[in-house]
Amino acid sequence: MKALKLFAIGLISVLALNANAQQKKYVMVIHGGAGTILKKNMTPEKEMAYVAALTAALKAGYAEIQAGKTSLDAVEATIHVLENDPHFNAGKGAVFTHDGRNELDAAIMDGKTLMAGSVAGVTTIKNPISAARAVMEKSEHVMMFGDGADKFAKEVGLEIVDPKYFWTKERWDGLQEAIKEDSTKAVLDHASKKSSLLGTINHDYKFGTVGCVALDKAGNLAAGTSTGGMTNKKYGRVGDAPIIGSGTYCNNETAGISCTGWGEFYIRNVVAKTISDLMEYKGLSVVEASKIALDKVGKMGGDGGLIALDKKGNVAMPFNTAGMYRGTITIDGKIEVNIYK
Repeated sequence: MKALKLFAIGLISVLALNANAQQKKYVMVIHGGAGTILKKNMTPEKEMAYVAALTAALKAGYAEIQAGKTSLDAVEATIHVLENDPHFNAGKGAVFTHDGRNELDAAIMDGKTLMAGSVAGVTTIKNPISAARAVMEKSEHVMMFGDGADKFAKEVGLEIVDPKYFWTKERWDGLQEAIKEDSTKAVLDHASKKSSLLGTINHDYKFGTVGCVALDKAGNLAAGTSTGGMTNKKYGRVGDAPIIGSGTYCNNETAGISCTGWGEFYIRNVVAKTISDLMEYKGLSVVEASKIALDKVGKMGGDGGLIALDKKGNVAMPFNTAGMYRGTITIDGKIEVNIYK
């Protein structure tokens, strides 16, 4: 009888712990890119800098939510912090194209209204996520590109900078290394009479896109993504981040999603919208749907990761690379930041 009583007490304790675990409600999830991120290649100082930046970004967005502002405000404030930090491939830390330019992409989407805005290939907008929001709220369009998007941003009063603002030595050195590796690979291909597709050969130089999904006090979701694209990219290439449904998507009835990785595969699999559809039409959880969508990317030969947050505050952060800069904050302000697998 005593043993039975102890078993019952133990069972109640386990159930209570499970209930507490299930009650954990997230209001924000962020990423700073996925790729070959190995602890052995990271200095303690650099690791601390990444953790500090992700923490600061989460705090900035959480402050907006706590003040009763919208999830859109939280996403924009969070991504501003990451765009202004040269550690990430967005804004100030954007990578260089083959021609030595910084071309930025960003998108944002409102889960309540399904309104969305994005910009691609911009070169003078300090915070592209704000330009994406301006396209959504101050124009009849969803996407603007290049010089036209830069002009629009200036006309609506966003902060415009000289393209030199985006130059950083680390990204410039990364371009030189990528060009050298491309040249070596091209020579080898030519020597063996192989044909290769035109574009960038080494895809792993481009990871570092940033993204955020937020859930506000009114129960509304918003998602945003910002990136400098692919190191050494050519021919005006645009990735998945600014394409609604591929790299960014949000719907209050399902989830908000922001992706990072080899964009061509995310575009071909329409990853973000696929996750939403699996949840809406098949009744899958955000974790199950995210795994299925990312597995499809992997099977096709692509890599990367994503973040997703549903209307109940459940989070998914899958990735198939060595690491992904990522972080969460709960409704009561508890922050967790991780880098490695």
